[in-house]
Amino acid sequence: MRSDLQQALANQTALKIISGLTNFNAAHVVDIVKAADQGGATFVDIAADAELVRLAKAATTLPICVSAVEPEAFLAAVAAGADLIEIGNFDAFYAQGRRFEAPEVLDLTRRTRALLPEITLSVTVPHILALDEQVALAEALVAAGADIIQTEGGTSSQPTHPGTLGLIEKAAPTLAAAYEISRAVSVPVLCASGLSDVTAPMAIAAGAAGVGVGSAVNKMDNPLAMIAVVRKLAESLQVARIAARA
Repeated sequence: MRSDLQQALANQTALKIISGLTNFNAAHVVDIVKAADQGGATFVDIAADAELVRLAKAATTLPICVSAVEPEAFLAAVAAGADLIEIGNFDAFYAQGRRFEAPEVLDLTRRTRALLPEITLSVTVPHILALDEQVALAEALVAAGADIIQTEGGTSSQPTHPGTLGLIEKAAPTLAAAYEISRAVSVPVLCASGLSDVTAPMAIAAGAAGVGVGSAVNKMDNPLAMIAVVRKLAESLQVARIAARA
């Protein structure tokens, strides 16, 4: 694991900006990567595509994570210079009715580890599982070689209130998973899906080593707006760290 990423995880200030596992729009991905860089993110997460990796590496010195749900898809992206890999960001598939159950995720992890035994490996625990099942899967994933566990759940929540209360409601599933899983595994837990600058500090308080944010950034229609969102997220994590030390 790159030392800068390792340090951010240890400090509980890691911020991953996610462009989307199904986002192969090169110009959009580069805009997101540049916004992550300029806004103060720790690393970026892009689709596992060799050309996207090359474009991202030309746009930033931040660590590049690539996401896929097929182990073989990682090979070309890693050869192109990806720093770490992620099995998951399953949110893109739920609308299609595609479910990822515990046995499949564990099998994907074992197959990926066999193909790429050395690279830093992050694995998402599906939010469709009950919390106790998420914890059990997380423990099995670490035993199978996962270096980071990522949570999710934002797409399943249905906030009933506007404003701050709605943001907290949206983040509740992934926050709950981060709380339970971080107490069961020894590797860093990245809390992702449905987070904002309001709820990112809550993820840290729940035990996460960092947060992953996608739609809050990539839904913006211009680079300056993307940078502003990233900056607010990065600042919220720094405030959380200071508060924890107080």
